[in-house]
Amino acid sequence: MKNVAILLLFFVSIFVSCKKEKDTKLEEKKQPRVVWQPYDETKDLEATQSLEQPRMHMKLLNSKVLDKNNIWKNLEAKLDFFSEEKYSSLKQFILEKDIPTIQQYIKDSKLTYEELTLFYIYRIRKYESDNALSLNSVIALNPKVVALARELDKIDKTNIDINSVFGMPILLKDNINTEGMMTTAGAIAFQHNETRNAFITEKLTAKNALILGKANLSEWAYFLCSGCPVGYSAVGGQTLNPYGRMIFETGGSSSGSGVTVAANFCVAAIGTETSGSILSPSSQNSIVGLKPTIGLLSRTGIVPISSTLDTPGPMTKNVIDNAILLNAIIGKDNDDNISVTTDVNFVDAVKDVSLKDKRFGIIKKLLEDSIYKIATKKIEKAGGVLIEIEPEQVQMPGFLNILNIDMKNDLQEYIKTHAGENIEIKNIEDAIAFNNKDTLLRIPYGQQLFEGIIADSTTVEELNVIKEDLKTIARTYFDVHINKHQLDAILSINNYDAGYAAVAKYPALTVPMGYTSEGEPKGLTFIAEPFSESKLLQLGRAYEKVTKERKMPISYSY
Repeated sequence: MKNVAILLLFFVSIFVSCKKEKDTKLEEKKQPRVVWQPYDETKDLEATQSLEQPRMHMKLLNSKVLDKNNIWKNLEAKLDFFSEEKYSSLKQFILEKDIPTIQQYIKDSKLTYEELTLFYIYRIRKYESDNALSLNSVIALNPKVVALARELDKIDKTNIDINSVFGMPILLKDNINTEGMMTTAGAIAFQHNETRNAFITEKLTAKNALILGKANLSEWAYFLCSGCPVGYSAVGGQTLNPYGRMIFETGGSSSGSGVTVAANFCVAAIGTETSGSILSPSSQNSIVGLKPTIGLLSRTGIVPISSTLDTPGPMTKNVIDNAILLNAIIGKDNDDNISVTTDVNFVDAVKDVSLKDKRFGIIKKLLEDSIYKIATKKIEKAGGVLIEIEPEQVQMPGFLNILNIDMKNDLQEYIKTHAGENIEIKNIEDAIAFNNKDTLLRIPYGQQLFEGIIADSTTVEELNVIKEDLKTIARTYFDVHINKHQLDAILSINNYDAGYAAVAKYPALTVPMGYTSEGEPKGLTFIAEPFSESKLLQLGRAYEKVTKERKMPISYSY
């Protein structure tokens, strides 16, 4: 009897072993490769001509110089055994999850860094290869990213901080230098710009973040054409909003960074802002975007507009991830003359948060917006103190002169010190001449702003006066009310007050506030005095916990 039992156990073990092997082989069955096919865009483009917003009247959708299949070409082999079933099984651990939650899943062996990375690559290919759903949000993927993720999986996870970027796939706006990938700024003139890492890219890689790839953007950070669609670049094509594809603007210029985060194509992204270029796409795509105080983050190795106003910043689905990403990229950069040292831990700053007794300036005119009004009532209900203010809408003469003269000088300096050796243009004049050789391909919407740079004769002395005057005007715009009412922050909408915040050099944080009846996202924007990022993140986190407004775009939820 004993021998029979042993024999039975043997056959059972053989059966189980065979079943496991069969299941494994099924899971490892080679998957058919996905191919993107160009299509006739005529009807789609015609449909945009009837939209109320003139900037939404598009001339083209897909790039004429980038074959989308080349975005994932070098990673195709990595997806050969990554099935739709595998993708579906991982969604519960990844979609809309914050970094601490994803890290904990990995520590609990429910997920690996390689699986996380493959999930995003698969998802990007899944949507971007579908002409009915593509968002044109990614310009390039890092060919080494899966191998890097695999190496991180070999490390003991015991001591990995769940509040860190370790192993997190992050997309960078394609004006941020990244070794091993081109940094194009969306421009054909920079299509083969092979560079070293920017300072902040180096910070991320030193902390074992995974640079997943490069996000599309408004070409030259939206300082090229006048009145053209935001989110368009000759290299990446027209970025589209996942909440209203070809209906709502993406915001710009960090369009791809906003869209990819909203559509769950990455854990988080980095954008850049001169005036509204993080706040706008973040609010338009229902994500959290921080425009830091100028100097908190290095600009070295980033294609510039203005050394006076430029800054990178984190763009995430939630405030805790924003704090984690900000922690990862801060640091004194000796090559950036306004870079500062900070020892603030932004993650610690958002651990215990509350709106109780916090004082907010709410702009009386904006209360006409029902979503803003509802948001302020929720803050009041949570214990916040609301003070109605009426900031005087003042002109900012000379703002464009700052951008013109800075761009003229700063782009030339970037090309000299941080661009690839094979870049043929040396300055704005060269860029204009290059574009004029094929206007239909290179500048379908024109280059009026580039031409304005050359026409601007503002002297250095005049520019310095303009900068100081505008700084005074903008700080007065905020400080009259901040000081009078002892405010913790002023509350605005989207990027409505981004210009004032820019020249005042005040930080701003936008957090999902809600959606219009048509489904277009809006953000509640917190503005405070310089180097008050901790306070802004605290307030944003407290508001986020009370309201939980962010919703995943429906068409990109599967």
